Amino acid sequence: MPGIPPRPAFAWFWPNRFEFTFTPTYGSWLNLIESFFGKMARTLLRGIRVKSKEELKTRIERYLREVNEEPVIFRSKYKLETLSVV
Repeated sequence: MPGIPPRPAFAWFWPNRFEFTFTPTYGSWLNLIESFFGKMARTLLRGIRVKSKEELKTRIERYLREVNEEPVIFRSKYKLETLSVV
């Protein structure tokens, strides 16, 4: 497929340790999802100790409920009329 770079050269060094996933060329909407999970990792998960998967699941679900109580609406600074299609 054009546009997909070859598998990184260092992948042979740690077999089965990392899974490389290539995003589509027009996958910029994934940045929003990545930033959400990055914020969750920084604010909730960094430095915590849990005794079980159930406790971790409970903490994540509580975090999601708290975030959804006051959602932040994303407003693009670009207007549809000003965008040009190339």
